[in-house]
Amino acid sequence: MTAPAHRPTKRATHPLVPAFVRFVVCGGGVGLAASGALVLLGERVPLVLANAVITVASTVVATELHSRITFRSTHGGWRVHLRSGLTVAVSYVFTTGALVVLHAVQEAPSALVEQTVYLSASAAAGVGRFALLRLVVFAPPAALSPAPAPSPPAALSPAPALAGREMAVAA
Repeated sequence: MTAPAHRPTKRATHPLVPAFVRFVVCGGGVGLAASGALVLLGERVPLVLANAVITVASTVVATELHSRITFRSTHGGWRVHLRSGLTVAVSYVFTTGALVVLHAVQEAPSALVEQTVYLSASAAAGVGRFALLRLVVFAPPAALSPAPAPSPPAALSPAPALAGREMAVAA
């Protein structure tokens, strides 16, 4: 007899891991494209206007990519874009707040320190944004519906009918 061949087992990954990887790739790709577009558009119009236009356009594109690729959702429409836009606004406030705190603590931080704080805050905001998009914006319909009412405790539930030989005794 021969021993059964050992087959390597494929290690199962939690479904969040591939979704998060897709989130980073889609969001990072849009971010890089937006950065290039900002440079090109910033040469033709004021930088503030270019940044506003690029931010809105890249948020719409990223939301569509996250809907279709990251979360493989069937959700769509302006409500999804509005909710996603709100997560971008929260991320902006978070990263800006981190830089404001840095400048309050250090009068003239080096570029390296400033970038470290900004990138760390951006990473934390990205993780938070992923969670909000997954749990709120692109949540499956069952996750958005109210939870079923809990069943009453045993003491309050109706007593089962007595079977053949059982007898109730009142004290």
